[in-house]
Amino acid sequence: MALLTGLVFLGFCVGAFGTLIGSGGGFILAPVLLLLYPHESPDVLTAISLAATAANATSGSVAYARMGRIQYCYGIVFSLASLPGAFAGAIAVTRVPRRDFDFAFSLIILALAAYLFLKPPSTLSDCQDKPVVLDSGKLALGLALSVVVGFLSSFLGIGGGIIHVPALVGMLGFCVHAATATSHFILAIVGLAGTLTHLAMGTFRHGWHRALALMIGVTAGAQLGARLSVRVHGSRILKSLGAALALVGLRLLFMALR
Repeated sequence: MALLTGLVFLGFCVGAFGTLIGSGGGFILAPVLLLLYPHESPDVLTAISLAATAANATSGSVAYARMGRIQYCYGIVFSLASLPGAFAGAIAVTRVPRRDFDFAFSLIILALAAYLFLKPPSTLSDCQDKPVVLDSGKLALGLALSVVVGFLSSFLGIGGGIIHVPALVGMLGFCVHAATATSHFILAIVGLAGTLTHLAMGTFRHGWHRALALMIGVTAGAQLGARLSVRVHGSRILKSLGAALALVGLRLLFMALR
């Protein structure tokens, strides 16, 4: 009982911070679960993390929808492009050894952290209501990126927001607040697809109670994160994300190499 209560609290904290930065919180939750359950297989832990991330993204999307921040047109298009990758990632993770999984995860996390820290501050726009219009080239880039994000989200159990938010801002010209909201909307759809795939494969038979506890926590935390996002400067959101990624990536790399 104490463990489940702790997972609810963990979910609340992850949900609040994840919604604030538009990542769903899976990039924090997945490595924490790897630390808490060192002998559990990657597919079970990624399934648990992805289910919590989907719940977080759904709750956060409701809050962001009330604020009018979600770019629905692109959110729907990019979500549909992500679905094939989400299905493939959920299947692929069952075939990867735990040590190899930890090592690959840490490198991806550290690369993303470096990208956020090296990104010029001038590209970090704080606009909240600027409409987004993509030309054919950027739309094609967004679709291709979404396929990759869908795969990594299910494979790593991180939801994909840590990739989508920087890409929407730096490559497609979204402002930070629109990117975080639209990313959350995409995560809700893609996370659900990946979670249902894991469910159909029987992955949750060992972790459904842990997933449920985390889902309760993140659902409540996401509402707090959405409200805090109104008061936080866009560049600080991305820099906070980069700092958190660096710490998590280093810790996970240490685990994989020891």
